[in-house]
Amino acid sequence: MKLYHGSTIDIAEVDLALSKPNKDFGRAFYLSDDRQQALEMAQFRAEFEETEPVVNVYEFDETLFQEFRYKRFEAYTEEWAHFVYDHRTEPHGRTLHDYDIVYGPIANDRVGAQIARYKQGYITFDEFLRRIQYIKGITFQYAFCTQRAIDKLIKVK
Repeated sequence: MKLYHGSTIDIAEVDLALSKPNKDFGRAFYLSDDRQQALEMAQFRAEFEETEPVVNVYEFDETLFQEFRYKRFEAYTEEWAHFVYDHRTEPHGRTLHDYDIVYGPIANDRVGAQIARYKQGYITFDEFLRRIQYIKGITFQYAFCTQRAIDKLIKVK
């Protein structure tokens, strides 16, 4: 399968240490099987950084999923929302699971504001779940969380 990563640089070798903490599924290398989604992310970053967008393309052999510790969220569920909440609020930026790869929906870009509202008691957890769903409709991401999994990505472009 082809997977895409939107950026402003060409990423020949993925360095997990450069991944940002407190993302939806923890510190990981995030990809999409939707090229347009990756392009939009690259364009967003490029506009912010005043540079050019780059879509990195990788191949991943789907039969390898069975060899990894793999977590799959098929929809916006309470379990998914707790997983995102826990990683977004982990005070030390640690990844709170031992999965090699996590697949699931992308949270809304304004998840931070919704976390604050939930923590302060302004909204219920059910409302938090509803509000962190991606505005453009359900869109999925792959998080490659370990070097073992990253090593199976083959750079194509």
